[in-house]
Amino acid sequence: MNKRKFIAAALATGAALPASVMATPANTRRQTPTLLTVTGAIGAGNRGPLDPALDQMMKKQGVKFDKAHGFDFAALTALPSVAIRPTLEYDAKPHALRGPLLLDVVKAAGAAPRDDAQLLLRAIDGYAVAVTVAELKKHRFIVATHMDEHPMPLGGVGPLWAVYDADRFPDMAARPLNERFGSCPWGLYHIEVQ
Repeated sequence: MNKRKFIAAALATGAALPASVMATPANTRRQTPTLLTVTGAIGAGNRGPLDPALDQMMKKQGVKFDKAHGFDFAALTALPSVAIRPTLEYDAKPHALRGPLLLDVVKAAGAAPRDDAQLLLRAIDGYAVAVTVAELKKHRFIVATHMDEHPMPLGGVGPLWAVYDADRFPDMAARPLNERFGSCPWGLYHIEVQ
């Protein structure tokens, strides 16, 4: 066998990969980019600590962690989905939003926060808001992945949006549209379980 064919065959079968990579469970190796990182009081996680060289946005926004759980689009859309139809402040029209319950995402990361615990929700523009678990439960926040049956693009309110159906809660529905969504960061990319 010539060397080129041997090397090609070894690479194709994974023989040239380090043992540590081969021992890593398949569900922890990301084939697509992580869209949401959950840190803080979580389970074992599926990634290591913040890398100050490669996790630039998190570093610049003061995020620190020793372990995290990263979710790509497929992992988020594999969770049970909830549909809501709030009237949005941007065009004053109702829109169909869909995605997993935010607390289901946190649970999938191995967290079990109490009702009085806070989650810090952070957006790509640096906006961050602390919301209690009790409020997340009461309002049934979702991590929206789709709007009007289409994945939400970066540059709009996506690709992820922590949001709830404000129209369903009289105290929130009574407020002007631009005052209903202060606890709903669009462009969500990080959740810290405190």
